[in-house]
Amino acid sequence: MRTTLAALAVLGLLVGCSSASGDNSKVAATPTFPITVGGTVPVPTITPSTAKPTDAAEPPDQPEQATAPPPAAAGPVSARNLPAADKLGSGSKTYTDPGGAEEGFLGNQTWTRKRDAHQAAFEALPVGCSGKLPSGSLPVPLHALQGAYRTGEDKAATTLLLRFADPERASAYFSGYKARMTACGSTADAQLAVQRLWADDAAVASVRRYAEAGAFVEVSVLTGSTVALLAAESADPAKQADWARSVVPALQAVIDLP
Repeated sequence: MRTTLAALAVLGLLVGCSSASGDNSKVAATPTFPITVGGTVPVPTITPSTAKPTDAAEPPDQPEQATAPPPAAAGPVSARNLPAADKLGSGSKTYTDPGGAEEGFLGNQTWTRKRDAHQAAFEALPVGCSGKLPSGSLPVPLHALQGAYRTGEDKAATTLLLRFADPERASAYFSGYKARMTACGSTADAQLAVQRLWADDAAVASVRRYAEAGAFVEVSVLTGSTVALLAAESADPAKQADWARSVVPALQAVIDLP
């Protein structure tokens, strides 16, 4: 459900105002020069970089490709790591998103889909803010899985799971995400305004208000090596602080299961 993930970018639920200093660890494309024959000038051949992405605060070199329906699981992360729909409130249910050209992905006939981990982690950061965001690199997760729901009010909701190599990397990403959300600002005429509802050491709830996409309540949780971002569309998000707290235990119980 691209609308909600536009809210996580849109996780993400996952989409710049996200700014970071240059990633010195990226390996540039390396020119390789053929042997010169007969005194002619060698023409460099560009060899694409094979380095793995190292900074989730920078967009990936290649965006996600919608050439085939994505898998329903992302490595060890599957539907069992997402909260059951009834844990999100009365009347909530899973939703099989058909995808399409506008959404940017092809449907896979189920409610979960694998995401490109770098793309998802980048899109989860706030974009279009009035405030100046912190610089600095953020860890890239190993796996990303997105689940789609509909609330009891038939509003869109998304949970994005980001599974990192270890708890230290997960914590570093979570801290960077929180810092950027705090710095985003709540200016009404900005593309994106962020209002903090509450925050704990390992969980935070905010309201994202998009100039063109409405408002979303976003609950983010850190457990072990996993960060989860749940975004739910709402007509009155400022009154949903208690709901946001109520879903934290459901997320904590499953997101980091092996």
